[in-house]
Amino acid sequence: MPWIRRALFYAAIFVAAIYAADYLAARTYPLGSIQVQPYYAIHLKSKRTEFDFNVPMESRPCVQSLAPHLGYPACWYLKRHTSPTIE
Repeated sequence: MPWIRRALFYAAIFVAAIYAADYLAARTYPLGSIQVQPYYAIHLKSKRTEFDFNVPMESRPCVQSLAPHLGYPACWYLKRHTSPTIE
């Protein structure tokens, strides 16, 4: 049983070290920028949804890290989600 606690302790230390290094990288590197194409999802009374794609493209800031930091999403995540829905 003591080896389980020790393994969990080392796993927690490892995760904390990875997160700290990721945060340091987010503070060190400049913010990136990704072009996204948002669109409107308009809910009608007939319980259907109408989509409007006549929205100009916009540039969103992101951080070069594994996790979101400083209030910005990670660039790898934003590259995969370039079409945000506006309700």
